[in-house]
Parts: sequence; C-alpha cells; structure tokens
Amino acid sequence: MTITCSRLLEKHSQAWHQATVHPFLTQCQLGTIQPKQFNTWLVQDYLFVIEFTRFVARILANAPTHHFDILLSGLNALSDELIWFKVKAEERQLNLSAEPQPTCSQYCEYLELVASMPYAVQVTALWALELAYNQGWQLPGTMPEPYAEFANRWGNQDFTEYVKLLEQLADEALSTADETIQVRAESAFLKIASLEKDFWSMAMANI
Repeated sequence: MTITCSRLLEKHSQAWHQATVHPFLTQCQLGTIQPKQFNTWLVQDYLFVIEFTRFVARILANAPTHHFDILLSGLNALSDELIWFKVKAEERQLNLSAEPQPTCSQYCEYLELVASMPYAVQVTALWALELAYNQGWQLPGTMPEPYAEFANRWGNQDFTEYVKLLEQLADEALSTADETIQVRAESAFLKIASLEKDFWSMAMANI
C-alpha cells in the first residue's frame, strides 16, 4: 500500500507527539521558559535555518517543474526569515557566530544526507520538518509576549496553508515511488520527528 503523509502521522502518532509537544514549547506558552534556554534555541535555530535553506535549494534542483512555485515560495520566506533572526538576535544581544551544538550539527548533517536521496524522500522530509514547526508552535495555544511573535511566525494560517501544499507535493511524489523509496521516506519521517524532539531538548538542557 502506498504511504501518504496522513498515514505516516497516523502510524507514528507517538513519535510525532514527542516531536511537537515538548516542555520547551509548553514553558514558552506559560511564560516560564528561562531566557538563557530560549536564547540558546534562537541562536541554534538560526544556524540550522542556514543549512535548511541550502537543503530546500537542493530539493528544488530535483523537483519536477510543476512543484517549483511552492518550493520557491518557501525559499523566499526563508530569505526573510534569516533577516528576521538577525533582528531578533540584535534585540537580545546574541552572537549568531556561535558554534552549532552537537544536536544542531547532527540535524544539519542529516539534511545533507537526505539531499542525496530520491526526491520523494526529500520532499517528505521537508513536509515533516515544516509541519513540526507549524504544529509545535500552534498546539500549546496562545503564547504571551515575547513568545507570541515566534509562535505566530510558524503557527500562522499562511504557514499552515504552505505546509498543506508541501503535503500535496509529498503525496504526489510518494504515489509513484517504488516500495524501497517509500520505506526510505518513512524512515526519514521518523528521523525528522526524533531530531525535532532532540532540538527542543537541547535548549532545555541549557540551564
């Protein structure tokens, strides 16, 4: 049976829950997250997004042309996002030239690995990663300032619609993929879920 994005979420609901429901996000919603923990996440996420932008560009290189518009819209948003990160870092007097922590490096290295895989695996991983951000920042509910701005960046309706479009791209690619590629896509989904959980935990460990 051909896998779909919705089937992956249903089959691996526990792994996905751990990726998107985390004490880091809960404490942001409660306003109890320690500034040092949040700032750790912010700097490491900036470093991650740099590599993530390269990852999306590599996916575009392998994508069918009728997928270009959606993927290009994502790249354009990432351009704005990197500028936004710099503004937030300046407001908080943070050093964006910091070294990536091991968890961040491991995530970036995995994206580089996925970039060498078939397109169906790449676009499934892209969808999973963006959905994790979208749901992670939505599920806790309304957040207080200063975290409301961050929650709105990835939890807003426009981003939700973008993630739905990525799901359509992934489902289309998976529909014609052979069983071996589908298995690899499922493995990528699970790996992304695990790495997302670890990324939130990395920030929480900085106390």
